[in-house]
Amino acid sequence: MLDVTRLRVLVAVARHGSVTAAARALQYAQPSVSHHLSRLEAETGSQLIQRVGRGVRLTEAGQVLAERAEEILGRLDAAEAELATYTGLRAGRVRLAAFPSALGTFVPTAAAAFAAASPGIELRLTEAEPPDAIRLLRSGEVDVALIFAYRDQPSEGNKPRDAQPANPTVTAAAPSQPRDEPADDGLRRVTLLTEPIYLVTPLNLPGDRLVDHSSKRWIAGCERCRTALIQSCTAVGFTPDIAFTTDDYLAVQALVAAGLGVTTLPDLSLRSHRHPGVRATEIPGLARTVTAAVHGEPPDPPATAALLAHLATAARAWTPEPSGCAAIEDRR
Repeated sequence: MLDVTRLRVLVAVARHGSVTAAARALQYAQPSVSHHLSRLEAETGSQLIQRVGRGVRLTEAGQVLAERAEEILGRLDAAEAELATYTGLRAGRVRLAAFPSALGTFVPTAAAAFAAASPGIELRLTEAEPPDAIRLLRSGEVDVALIFAYRDQPSEGNKPRDAQPANPTVTAAAPSQPRDEPADDGLRRVTLLTEPIYLVTPLNLPGDRLVDHSSKRWIAGCERCRTALIQSCTAVGFTPDIAFTTDDYLAVQALVAAGLGVTTLPDLSLRSHRHPGVRATEIPGLARTVTAAVHGEPPDPPATAALLAHLATAARAWTPEPSGCAAIEDRR
């Protein structure tokens, strides 16, 4: 049977990139880390690390084991936290990783409600984009990860028509009946809301369709956002010239307002912060679904279940002031 302590050492080496850094993170002596790695290689019968200059890197076998070890350790840490809550060994704690536009909109409402309802449970928040949030969840560093995924492609078959200033309805799962989505990676995803995606252009720049800006420079964000942007543009016949890359939606809107490019942004990003110099046009058929990812099947630990309920309530009830953008539904 594989030793849990040695698995933690391997994960630390994979995460920090060297034996020295792993020893520092684990507060071990460096020879102890090397010893654990040697014993783990003996237990598995595989070479897990190899020397590269003054450092080390994981072999293919080491990478596979480190990825599985992160999942195992995450489950163990979650089980310890749940047991501690039930037995009263320490005060409860729940940790949430969330992406910036969620932190700038409904998460503070959920966090405040959670803190008021559960004063004995410590809530910790960490900003992380979906891939990092999932990694933190798998490694046991957070209990809930807010993530998003884009779905469908824009419908570009009809002519545009005028619409009211944007204050779109965000659909959300009721807190008492969260919509659980099956997953094949050991995680469970609870749907919180689905939001529209907007074409964002300088205030006075004409063109309400993606294809109207095929010759413009574009601004892209994280890998998921960039992929959705490229697929949306490809669907209407062009490849966007991505000149700027940033995950900061304040910077994105400032770049657009300055006339340096155009972009697409989800509703939460525009509601969290709206630059007065940009114009937003909803892209029909393109949406982003926000979910809360947790380990395994219900029942969840009490603190996790309470946080999920407050997140669902906040996603449903959070209603900011209208963004005031001159939205035009892009129906061609």
